[in-house]
Amino acid sequence: MTRERLRNLAPVLLVLLALTGIMLHRLGLLEPVIGWGLRISAPVQKGITSVVNQFSEWTQTVQDLRELRQRNQELEAENARLLLENVRLREVEHEVILLRELLNFYQEHPSWEIQGAHVTGRVIARDPSNLQRTITLDVGTEAGVARNMPVITERGLVGRILEVGQGWSKVLLITDVSSSVNALTLSSRASGLVQGRADGSLVMQAIPQGDTVSVGDTVFTSGLGGNFPRQILIGQITAVERKDSALYQTAVLQPTVDFDHLEIVLVITGFKPVEEAVPTGSTTSER
Repeated sequence: MTRERLRNLAPVLLVLLALTGIMLHRLGLLEPVIGWGLRISAPVQKGITSVVNQFSEWTQTVQDLRELRQRNQELEAENARLLLENVRLREVEHEVILLRELLNFYQEHPSWEIQGAHVTGRVIARDPSNLQRTITLDVGTEAGVARNMPVITERGLVGRILEVGQGWSKVLLITDVSSSVNALTLSSRASGLVQGRADGSLVMQAIPQGDTVSVGDTVFTSGLGGNFPRQILIGQITAVERKDSALYQTAVLQPTVDFDHLEIVLVITGFKPVEEAVPTGSTTSER
């Protein structure tokens, strides 16, 4: 049989096989063969299905991870933005509270001319003679600030202007060892001189031995010497030191002003200290 004859017989054979298969199927003679084939192919089909399902799950997992990573980055960015916004709002709230307290204080003292200022620097510098405690403000001569003007907060006395220039001024704190303020106690009206100590605390010295001084009493400026207005809070007495042989007694004070957290202060620009009016060479009891 030649190759050409086989080529011509192939379609006929395929038709005969198809017809034979149809007849066998209709007679039910192919069911055992089909069942046997299904039993053989089932594990293969199951394996293929499992591989396809695993590949689909892996593809979905990769896509989910990519989406989760992107969402996580978006949430982190949003969280950072909200944190910054929260900090900003808390700072605004804090400043509003400070300004409200200062405004209330100003309204209680309508006769004072006051200039507000932010604390921009803090200096604790040692020179050959002592330890100087100062802060720097963001206002100066352009705002009417001058040397020796009192500096306060709503809590009490901060100090006085030590140096001043255009757009800045330096304040000598009352906790500095070179500072001294004439003062009175609220209850007994005992007089004395409040001075700073090297550790940053306050002490009221030169209190007459006969005056009554009690722990818990409040101390404020007396106005004597003309360097500070009267009745500005300074501190509260925490301890009293008495010696029978001494002419004077001493009281340790807790300042009402928190000197470690000063942010906004007030400069009393309408008050003219006596030191500015006295002739050169004259001295006063307050510095």
